Amino acid sequence: LAPAQHTLGVAYYSGQGVPQDFAEAARWYRKAADQGGSTAQSNLGLLYDSGQGVPQDYAEAARWFRMAADQGDAIAQFGLGNLYANGQGVPQDYAEAARWYRKAADQGFALAQHNLGFTYDAGQGVPKDYAEAARWYRKAADQGYADAQFNLGVFYETGKGVTKDHAEAARWYRKAADQGDAMSQARLGYIYGNGQGVPQDYVMAYMWLNLAASHPPVGEADNFNAQRDGAAARLTPAQLAEGQRLAREWRPK
Repeated sequence: LAPAQHTLGVAYYSGQGVPQDFAEAARWYRKAADQGGSTAQSNLGLLYDSGQGVPQDYAEAARWFRMAADQGDAIAQFGLGNLYANGQGVPQDYAEAARWYRKAADQGFALAQHNLGFTYDAGQGVPKDYAEAARWYRKAADQGYADAQFNLGVFYETGKGVTKDHAEAARWYRKAADQGDAMSQARLGYIYGNGQGVPQDYVMAYMWLNLAASHPPVGEADNFNAQRDGAAARLTPAQLAEGQRLAREWRPK
């Protein structure tokens, strides 16, 4: 019965075969969760975490995440790690966050692998260890997680935890840039402009910087616009038109 209740909750959450209704999804998730279904418990935790269909309540999210996490649910372990990292619904505890991230990361969950890499990168809850950070970033990056690909690119560009290698940095930036990651697009534009790890190419530099400036992260708009305009100043009118064409025709992979 519990699997059917959970499946009905998923249908309401996604709007498959029924009108999308987060409150109804929560109601069916709870029925399955009350019977011990770990996936339903995890999904109910996500609803309380995000405030979808129920009032946002981090303590309640933590309660449901913990039930599922104790049964080995990787998504719940990751969610519980985030709550400890941010002090939401539980006391902030970076060591406890790292412990839960590791449980999910050891199951191959890419977001947890990335966050565990960050804990080693920042020295939050674990000793700072760039080599260990790189190892976990790589695991997530190999699964296509753009944030990890960007961070691994930074490591190769700067020589943190790995041997400095501009070509390898460019390779990882491109993987994330191809998914639409603005920070990676900006770094890729920069290295094309300077010929670091790739042949110097001002048109490609402009294209990537133009793409980054079209959807900058918070606080980066002025910086990205300035970089794009600086790249444009290096181009002939024909080259600028080509760079603009390439940016218009670019599509995320």
